[in-house]
Amino acid sequence: MSILALGAWLKNTACVWQDGHVRWSAPHGDLRSPQACAALQASCEVLLAQARAAGHPVRAVAHDLHPDFFSTHLALQQADVLGIPAIGVQHHHAHIAAVMAEHQLQGPVLGLALDGVGLGTDGSAWGGELLWLHDAQWRRMGHLWPLSLPGSDRAAHEPWRMAASALHAVGRADDIVPRWSQRVGLNLAQGVRHMLETGLNCPRTSSTGRWFDAAAAVLGLCVRQQDEAQAAMALEEAARRWLSQHPSMPFTTACALVVRDAQGLCNLDVRPVWASLLETPAWQVDTPTWQVDEAAARFHEGLIAGLADWVHVVSQRTATKRVCLGGGCFFNHILRDGLTQRLQVLGFEVYQPATQYGDAGLALGQAWVAAQQLREMLVFQKETSSCV
Repeated sequence: MSILALGAWLKNTACVWQDGHVRWSAPHGDLRSPQACAALQASCEVLLAQARAAGHPVRAVAHDLHPDFFSTHLALQQADVLGIPAIGVQHHHAHIAAVMAEHQLQGPVLGLALDGVGLGTDGSAWGGELLWLHDAQWRRMGHLWPLSLPGSDRAAHEPWRMAASALHAVGRADDIVPRWSQRVGLNLAQGVRHMLETGLNCPRTSSTGRWFDAAAAVLGLCVRQQDEAQAAMALEEAARRWLSQHPSMPFTTACALVVRDAQGLCNLDVRPVWASLLETPAWQVDTPTWQVDEAAARFHEGLIAGLADWVHVVSQRTATKRVCLGGGCFFNHILRDGLTQRLQVLGFEVYQPATQYGDAGLALGQAWVAAQQLREMLVFQKETSSCV
């Protein structure tokens, strides 16, 4: 069975999955440029032709759930032309499915998908997700405590806005203007506080990446970022400096809390971990670098401990001890290695992508999910026809 998958938006790469074997296109980059979109379209035609030539014509086209992506539009167009199904796959489901495909995993697993953003099945911005997967079935077990995005997409480019959002989330909204007016201007700081208080243009997100942004900003490491993940990388580098000098020094960290919501989801409240950063006088010109570095390390340690506890609690409900890690936040070596070690101590089998944590590997997960769904559909059709 051959499946064509067209990836998402960032770091786009397409592939054809054929009974466990994958043929990749060249990387196309982010689909914000006409050149990248044209390259994806050309790759799509090549992959389809190669599948036909091999005697395994494509049976379905898989794509991201986001309706505005060029990759989604192209998938729907190709499926219509070929008369085959177009199968939408949720972004974080695809991240974990890619790990399962690489390791040829069968049966139930827990998947921890941590990244910047992906459209959820409820239409909101996801990005800190704990999932359960079993063949074609999956469900969201919980998510990180959500933050508001003051200014919507603009907040992802200006980490100070996420710090303001986190201040509001921990009950410190009165600190927003005093802390930020000198950095970004009084009117802008007041405007962002007003947005957070009223909910105006403040969609919610469970994104792990935005919590990293909020931590980097409140420590003075990155107020506005020019490049993707600049704030998160600055936070990791600061933590690395501290840990390289204090490899075995234990320190007390605030704990993230596992909480259940009204919908029955088991979520991770990371507000206490972030709030502990407010004890660092990062706003003073003469703040020693080591204090900022120590705070960055504490944030990593607190988050890692909370994530491990979260997985452990949910594993008791699902009776599985296998965990797949996926999403761009796991490019962070401190997060990835520290969490892996903690989970292994707790008795979990931990699986990671062999090559790609970010969106460049999404197409593989999309294809794997589509193949599972088609197989289940074929089995159902056979069972139904045999009963007639």
